[in-house]
Amino acid sequence: MRLPVDDEIYNVDAVWLGPPGKTLPFRARYVAYAIAALIFFLLQVLERRLGIGMGFFPLAYSLLVTAGLTRLVLAFVDHDRPVITVAQAFINELTAPRFTTASTTTTLRPSRVAAVPLRLPRHGRRGEES
Repeated sequence: MRLPVDDEIYNVDAVWLGPPGKTLPFRARYVAYAIAALIFFLLQVLERRLGIGMGFFPLAYSLLVTAGLTRLVLAFVDHDRPVITVAQAFINELTAPRFTTASTTTTLRPSRVAAVPLRLPRHGRRGEES
């Protein structure tokens, strides 16, 4: 006998569908709107700091980049991993102490390297017959 899992409640996304007959042309979770707004605001601040003026094309490119970055962020966010947890994990990965390996530098001087005469294998020696 197979027992049903209790994940049916997570099959429903928290999305705004709008009034009947006047829905948005896309489905997005509520968290997507907040993340997109934050990313768009940060992009606008970055553009102004870089000296890019307001216009149609900078705004259009900002919207495209915002949509792409929002999709990228939401690929890691779900009901088991909220945005705060993913952000904290990212910060922890960046600031975690790393094991450093100590490298040693050695200088070999040809005058101090002892030369060892080449010793041929037994079957390759001259003067001996096998």
